[in-house]
Amino acid sequence: MPFPNPYRGLRGLPADVWIIAVTTLVNRVGMMALPFLVLYLTRYLHISASVAGLAISAYGVGGLITAPVAGRLADRFGPYAVLRASLALSGLIILVFPLAHSVAVVIVLTFLWAVVADAARPATMSALTAGADPGQRKAAIALNRLSVNLGMSIGPAVGGFLAQASFPLLFIVDGTTSLAAAAVLSALLWARQRSAGTPADRHAHHASHAARAAQFSAASVVWRDRPALTLFAISLIMNIVFSQHQGAMPLYLVRDLHYRESFYGGLFVLNTLIIVALEVPLNVSMAHWPARPAIALATVLIAVGFGALGVAHSPLPIAITVVFWTFGEMIFFPTSTAYVAQLAPPGRTGEYMGAFASTFSLALIVGPWLGAAMLDHLGASATWATMFAVGLLATSLTGLARSHGTEMVAAVPD
Repeated sequence: MPFPNPYRGLRGLPADVWIIAVTTLVNRVGMMALPFLVLYLTRYLHISASVAGLAISAYGVGGLITAPVAGRLADRFGPYAVLRASLALSGLIILVFPLAHSVAVVIVLTFLWAVVADAARPATMSALTAGADPGQRKAAIALNRLSVNLGMSIGPAVGGFLAQASFPLLFIVDGTTSLAAAAVLSALLWARQRSAGTPADRHAHHASHAARAAQFSAASVVWRDRPALTLFAISLIMNIVFSQHQGAMPLYLVRDLHYRESFYGGLFVLNTLIIVALEVPLNVSMAHWPARPAIALATVLIAVGFGALGVAHSPLPIAITVVFWTFGEMIFFPTSTAYVAQLAPPGRTGEYMGAFASTFSLALIVGPWLGAAMLDHLGASATWATMFAVGLLATSLTGLARSHGTEMVAAVPD
């Protein structure tokens, strides 16, 4: 009996989903400047660690500001226009970075970089969910995350070698690949339009632009949508817990448990391998799951994964905690993104995705700092117990969607 192909669910995905996935892969393969930004600022520009941290905070603030604005722009002008502009402008800003030597200029550039680069997140999510049928959205999002993880398994690794040769070279390669991703997106969209370039198709294309403009209005509606706000609260809480892989977790493993940095890096290799091998088939198999129990399961897995660090001290148990939160990650992000698309009224997907993306940026600003501070002042046991409790709080919030009158059910085809 032949072994079933776990990626068979990708065969029916529309061309737009593959266009986004290919663009994301090209962009992420070259993403190496941000992971090495602190090292660049401290070792190459000889800026203090505290000022380098301020630059990272500026990036988080820029992402928080741009997410809702980019979402609204995606509704008005289309997600592909916003994504193309984001890739091109971020590429140009990254190429300028090696020319900046003043601390103030570096911080301003970092902020502007985040403003244009993080505009891609709501635009990408809007394009993916709009381009796929409701029953295909989890698979489409999982495919894009596969592109992200494949690219991130290459970009930072290559960046490590480039940093040894020349730190400015990181920015040249990163900026060039961002511009290349914008060019790839334009070329693929042009090819798609030519392949479907009948007069009727062109008429439908212009009609969709007219409909988008007609649906757009200045007034925001997402902040009055209680089920959406509930999901955003869950996302914010969960991302604060999840961000501990950048906050308390490395400090705990390297400083407190005295593991090498290579052990910590190896856990990310494990995380990436699991995602590359299993996220797409997992979400294909869960395509018909209602969103509420899927999100509840994901939050429990993430809570257990980080909470268990309080009792996991040897390599194998620590690796098992990573397996737990990786499965939670693989379920939570595609399911919650698909549910946001389900909640959004016609013509408002970008607005909802922008608000959703804001929870990621806010968690990145708050989460790593909070986890590290708790570890220093309260100790490991209290920190990881708190993360477990906070994760379960997010699980309990999944029930509020029903009490608000909206069941969190993923729309699936008959």
